[in-house]
Amino acid sequence: MSQGAAVKPRGRSSVTAQVLAALLLVIVLLIWFWNWDWFIPIVDAQAGSAIGRKVTIQHLHVRLGRVTEVVATGITIANPHGFTATDEFATADRLVVDADVGAYIKHQTIVLPMIEVDHPVASVRQVGARNNYTLQLAPAKPNAKPSPPPRIGELVINDGEASVVMPAYKTDFELTIQTRPSTDPSFIAGDELDVDAHGTYGGAPITGTFVGGALLSLRDAAHPYPVDLHVANGFTHASLVGTIEDPAHFGGAHLRLAFDGQNMADLYQLTGVPIPATPPYKITGNLVYAANAFRFENIVGTLGSSDLEGSIAESTPTDGGKRLVTADLQSRRVDLTDLAGFLGATPGKTTTPGQNAATKAAQVRADDKPNLIPDTPINLPKVDAANIEFRYRGAKILNKDAPLDNVVIVLSIENGRIDAHPVSFGVGGGSIIINLALRPVDGLLHANANVDFRQIPLGRLMKSTQAFAGSGVIGGSARVDGTGNSMAAILGHGNGGLQLFMNQGGSVSALLVDLAGLQVGDAALSALGIPDQTRIQCIVSDFALHDGVVDTKAFLVASSEANILGGGTINLETEKLDLALKTQATHFQILSLSTPINFGGTMKHPSVLPAAGPLAAKTGAAVGLGILFPPLALLPTIRLGLGDKNACEDTMQSLAAGAPKNPG
Repeated sequence: MSQGAAVKPRGRSSVTAQVLAALLLVIVLLIWFWNWDWFIPIVDAQAGSAIGRKVTIQHLHVRLGRVTEVVATGITIANPHGFTATDEFATADRLVVDADVGAYIKHQTIVLPMIEVDHPVASVRQVGARNNYTLQLAPAKPNAKPSPPPRIGELVINDGEASVVMPAYKTDFELTIQTRPSTDPSFIAGDELDVDAHGTYGGAPITGTFVGGALLSLRDAAHPYPVDLHVANGFTHASLVGTIEDPAHFGGAHLRLAFDGQNMADLYQLTGVPIPATPPYKITGNLVYAANAFRFENIVGTLGSSDLEGSIAESTPTDGGKRLVTADLQSRRVDLTDLAGFLGATPGKTTTPGQNAATKAAQVRADDKPNLIPDTPINLPKVDAANIEFRYRGAKILNKDAPLDNVVIVLSIENGRIDAHPVSFGVGGGSIIINLALRPVDGLLHANANVDFRQIPLGRLMKSTQAFAGSGVIGGSARVDGTGNSMAAILGHGNGGLQLFMNQGGSVSALLVDLAGLQVGDAALSALGIPDQTRIQCIVSDFALHDGVVDTKAFLVASSEANILGGGTINLETEKLDLALKTQATHFQILSLSTPINFGGTMKHPSVLPAAGPLAAKTGAAVGLGILFPPLALLPTIRLGLGDKNACEDTMQSLAAGAPKNPG
């Protein structure tokens, strides 16, 4: 009995030993034959579900420990289903991720002390209306508590590459990307990110270099992120050097921005902000970010022959609406040709400093064009790219051939609607005030402009001729209403009118009056300063604009020497001139040739000649030439501008009665 009891335990122990031996053998065999590649289908499925793309891994290896190392090789992220590009969206030769298992067990926090990727390659493509860079991320589970982002210690990129091809934007460039130790002590942990670019962007060659802190330092709110960027796109060069605060949340920025180029309109490719064409420029300033807005402050630079300073701000509404750009700029000295781009003309001139050969050739071509009114189409999508509030003041206008002293421009663009309210030019003690509204209509712009001429000194106008002098004050108004895709199209079929008046008290060079009437003898005396001035009794002009044709309803310059009457048309579509002046002497003139003066040719290349044919046949032929006496119906308008008692009214009534005489 006792012997049988002793045998049974030995049998059970043998069985247990055999089981343990078998388990040990299985473990040894698992360890010996274990392959982490068995888990690749699970990893591929989980990664693909997270980003909405097919993800494949060739090999997977895991080294277990408190800090577990996961190594994946041959990684590919596919393009969207049906995308026709031949290159996959992204590949990498090798990815190494260290994961702190202990930190996750204790704090449920994902801590990745290091991520290293070898030869990552990205191919960003756009084919038609589709692209391969928009990922379909998996939606969060309803009512799920958001997980904190992983904490990453170090990110190493070795021999990274990227290519970007977007035919719609005329863009095809390549990037090389890598991290490396830095000798700059301002870079966190001594690491830096280096990116080089080359190719084309916006149809122009692009090269660039970027040196920044390591990517992981973007999450370090305690240390500003260093930035050193230099880009050349076509003829545009830009540099951005400084730091970004709390880069993960973009808490602020302190950067020095400098850029130069041949035309600021080219910056649209880089900024998305529409800017009129400009001459060569060179601008520097401080770029700061605070309160969800960028500010480009302390701007100093040149724009063609003009200096430029001020500030520009850009902000995006919290509701995600259109960007608002606010610019407040000024020049101490401005060349008006530098601002011609606001009108659709080619800015600058052949002597503008900083032009390269291509810009100068374009300027020569613009100068050789037969038309004077700009015909460059207005790009409505660009105009609607942002809302803009623009203020500019030019304290002194340099152009000697323009009778203007200073300029103020207040302009706004809101949802493609353009308002200039106002554009103001100082002329001596007077001003020219322009209020302009442009509204998009069926792919074109409908323009409505009103111009007030307030207390314009005649002497200031005559001074710009550098040949004649005068005094007195001119006032009046003009209006234009038209639709088109350029200034030439708007005016070429526009409607409106122009009225200008000057009352008694002014004077003008006697030589000018004598030449207008071909008073040869008096002109010789006037050239000698005998007499020096002719007293102006009044100036009346009334022009109507109908379907692009300016028609003279009335033109009269009444002086103490003669009455000058004018008539004819200007075709703003063809820019052809067909005008004439006729002088009626108020007293006997020596060697008077009483024949009209014809103004022909075009607005850019006018011709001035005496009317052809026998002089006798032209005498008194003002009506046949389209030269009319100002109608008496104009008197109420003249009284409104000049007062109830004025010399213009007396002169017009005298002319209407057929008695051309000195009204004074």
